[in-house]
Amino acid sequence: MREKFFNFVGKHPIWVILVCLALVVTAAGGAQKLVFKNDYRIFFGEENPQLMAFETMQKVYSKSDSVSFIVVPKGDTIFTAEHLAALKQLTKESWQVPYSTRVDSVTNFQYTFAEEDDMIVEDLVMNPQRLTPAKLAKIKEVALNEPLLVNKIISPSGHVSVVNVTVQLPGIDPIAEVPEVATFVREIKAKFLADNPGTEVYLSGMVMMNSAFGEASLNDSATLIPLMFLVVIITIGFLLRTITGTFATILVIAVSIVTTMGLAGWLGFYLSGPSSSAPTMILTLAVADCIHILTSMFYEMRQGADKRSAIATSLRINLQPIFLTSATTAIGFLSMNFSDSPPFRDLGNLVAIGVMLAFVFSMTIFPALLTVLPVKVKQQKNGRKDKMASLADLVINRRRLLLPLTSAIIIASAFFIPNNELNDDFVKYFDESVPFRASTDFMSDNLSGMMLMEVSVQTQTPSGINDPEYLRTISDFSDWLRQLPVTDHVNTITDTLKRLNKNMHADDPSWYKLPDSQEMSAQYLLLYEMSLPYGLDLNNQLDVDKSATRIIATFKNLTSNELVTLEGEINAWFAEHAPQYKMDVASPSLMFAHIGQRNIFSMLLGTSLALVLISVLLGVALRSWRYGAISLLPNMIPAAVGFGLWGLYDGQVGLGMSVVIGMTLGIVVDDTVHFLSKYLHARRDKNLDSKKAVHYAFDNVGRALWITTFVLVAGFSVLAQSTFKMNADMGLLTATTIFIALVVDFLFLPPLLMAIDNSKAKKVQE
Repeated sequence: MREKFFNFVGKHPIWVILVCLALVVTAAGGAQKLVFKNDYRIFFGEENPQLMAFETMQKVYSKSDSVSFIVVPKGDTIFTAEHLAALKQLTKESWQVPYSTRVDSVTNFQYTFAEEDDMIVEDLVMNPQRLTPAKLAKIKEVALNEPLLVNKIISPSGHVSVVNVTVQLPGIDPIAEVPEVATFVREIKAKFLADNPGTEVYLSGMVMMNSAFGEASLNDSATLIPLMFLVVIITIGFLLRTITGTFATILVIAVSIVTTMGLAGWLGFYLSGPSSSAPTMILTLAVADCIHILTSMFYEMRQGADKRSAIATSLRINLQPIFLTSATTAIGFLSMNFSDSPPFRDLGNLVAIGVMLAFVFSMTIFPALLTVLPVKVKQQKNGRKDKMASLADLVINRRRLLLPLTSAIIIASAFFIPNNELNDDFVKYFDESVPFRASTDFMSDNLSGMMLMEVSVQTQTPSGINDPEYLRTISDFSDWLRQLPVTDHVNTITDTLKRLNKNMHADDPSWYKLPDSQEMSAQYLLLYEMSLPYGLDLNNQLDVDKSATRIIATFKNLTSNELVTLEGEINAWFAEHAPQYKMDVASPSLMFAHIGQRNIFSMLLGTSLALVLISVLLGVALRSWRYGAISLLPNMIPAAVGFGLWGLYDGQVGLGMSVVIGMTLGIVVDDTVHFLSKYLHARRDKNLDSKKAVHYAFDNVGRALWITTFVLVAGFSVLAQSTFKMNADMGLLTATTIFIALVVDFLFLPPLLMAIDNSKAKKVQE
């Protein structure tokens, strides 16, 4: 059957090319259905407990997605008539942001004060053009002593302020909604800067983070993939010195990517930051198949074979190992379905599809192209040794030194794996050159971090929030939060009630405390809410029937471990001080904090199962359970050494890094399968001893392995240049792991095979 297929490809290459291209064109039609989603929620499955808690809280209270204009005036204070007038105008224009539901700034802060027996509620800054020095001093005094403003809307020194726009995206067309808001906000910023020269404005907030996710991924697609194509073309052309082979390889890569992305559209996939890197990985993996076929073909032609018979021999030799590597690579990527994050599951599925398509195209359109196009190879002179033969001699002669030496290096590297910490900082997903990262860092240094934690405390009773005992609990909890060194700001209803109580007692500072009775609290809140303008109500703090309140705490930019620890401390506080109330904690920051940790454990389970399945598959294919078990070592060691080195280099393993083991597993298997299959072919079919079998493996597959590794490392090194840290770290560690895999298969596996087979031979002789 195989011979008939090889003969058909050789005799009818034009038909093979036309049929393949027809399939490609049909599949490519689905690419127009692909859409790009840039909402941070896509990183979480529908059953994710943190997402469910957050969505529930968003339904009870107003949504907290926002855009923050961080405004730095020309001088060292925001309290000038000119700047407050500019802020007033910016606040007014911010209401025009699409889907905006609330705008908070120092100018529209609802300032309350007593006037005889009345309580007045008005904007803190009413007519900035008429502000006298006395009025400016009063505004400054009120603002810098108001806990709802300091470290959230203005800095403690008054040199930076924020106009915060709360946005409620409909979710009908998330692909268009976030870019629409981001574009509008940037236009407002540009106009504000033109009208106020010398002023600086930074943009931050969850909506801008969503926009940054999408823009970083699209930027990678527009720059890194074309650059990777260029690197692959140059590398293959330089190393193989064949224009025909390079052209055919590039065509296989192109049709593999186009067909995969087309099928993704037909199957209903969507693109995201992680899944948009699928073409990059398919590109690098398709290269491996083509290079193995090319190098085997060149080897045969250097030995004197004609082109057509050399192609047939190459296909015959490489069919099983390429199928095995494709299947095991697909298994490795399919193990990413154990990930808790849908975009990484999509990435695994897309690359698995792409890998198998690359196998099909490498066995059909690739040899057909090589048959049609001209290929010239010089015959090798007898007795001449190439570099692979010299390396084989070195490994064979130094095998007794290499095995213990490489084993010691492997163990020493793996020793540093515990240095890695399951941790994440989603603000640092972006390079410092990304505007969102620069803005958020500036806000963290001068005002507050972006890490939020929302705590909803429920009384289960309508109007229960007015109960004095409940209010004291909320006040005590808010005070406890403020005392934490990581806290920047706490937004709580008890601060408003204390201020209202003071106002209703002629602004006597001694009455800045919670009301004594439930009736008084209810009256104060009712009076206050009736005086508030549209869009500045208390729906962001209170639920509809006044049975629960939400405290929003803002923290410094913490890592995921620190956030999870803080969540535990909050739960412990309520368990000790207020067990009678039902309490929920949620926020996007907390969602990201948990997903990285959950992902690494689920991926370890998936990778373990994939390793077992790959070993069983290799055992069956190689007709030896012993060699199937041996293959575990060179398949596991690269990841172990890679993460050990990462423990020395960085030590932070987050959401993006948690999928590297599953992703590299399939790639690493490629080297092992090709080397083992050639070694066993020499032992079984050619009856060579272990030394000569190792030499045969180096001669036949060594050059293909190092060329493939060089191309893959170059490809993933391009991905490591991404401004999206999740992709950059993934690319760097993947490139490192692939390089380690080559070293292991060249310097560790051959001495191990010789040691095991020599030991077995001695036992047989005895």
